[in-house]
Amino acid sequence: MKKDKETTKESSSKTLSLKTLNKSSVWDVQENDIFRMMEAAEKDAELKDSLRHFADIIRSAFMIEEIKDDSKLVQDKYIKQGYKIGSIKLNENAHMTWAIKKRAITRVTDLTYENIRHISAAKLMEVLDRNFGGGWDSLSQSIQDIIESGFDISTTTLPKDRLHKKGGMYEKKIADGYEVLEVAKGTWVEAIFAKLKPETLKPRMKFDEPKDDEEEEDEDADVEIIDDYNKPDEDDVELEGPNDDDITEDNYRTTFEIGEVDDEDAESLSDYIADE
Repeated sequence: MKKDKETTKESSSKTLSLKTLNKSSVWDVQENDIFRMMEAAEKDAELKDSLRHFADIIRSAFMIEEIKDDSKLVQDKYIKQGYKIGSIKLNENAHMTWAIKKRAITRVTDLTYENIRHISAAKLMEVLDRNFGGGWDSLSQSIQDIIESGFDISTTTLPKDRLHKKGGMYEKKIADGYEVLEVAKGTWVEAIFAKLKPETLKPRMKFDEPKDDEEEEDEDADVEIIDDYNKPDEDDVELEGPNDDDITEDNYRTTFEIGEVDDEDAESLSDYIADE
């Protein structure tokens, strides 16, 4: 499985070019790949004009030294330090010599959002083991965020004799493919588990296609707008009185009758009106 993964990474690095290279994918290539890309770009005038831009991308993952004196003595000095030497052609009459070396990830401060997914969980455990003895919480929040952007992390702290208990968390995590780092804390041990997160595709928003003007006009034509703001309600119509033109001597009255009721107050009011 590990061999297949390395083969896949090697084939993907061969398909990369300067045009597709970015500060994340550059971590997948090696020194010889960089020189191959630069050589392929010699025939592309556009790429040659943007050499400084691509050099900045390469520098995010590689140390680059321009060798002014490309004598064998100087080159051997860089080779002993782990650099690869190559010639970059600028034009028909000019070239420059580069010494490049992949940046090593040895400390937690070397970890970035660009390279965190380009190391294995085993490599991450090596980096953590080399840098701290206080456990996961001893890392700064910014470093924790970088690590968790690429790895599933979980921790547990137990007495030494209980950490490897059969059927416990330790055993289950190992069976699930996690790498583990044990940090001694007196008679207790903190176990840090890490597993590379699967790559996920970012969702893309889908927008409705704009409609033609004719379609919009047709839809507007089907909509009938009724203005009933000043139209009286049905209840208001029932409560309206007669029109002034309909009033005559026969139907116009200014008095009202009080019928006979059993209420004593009402009878006294009727008597009072009669007296008047």
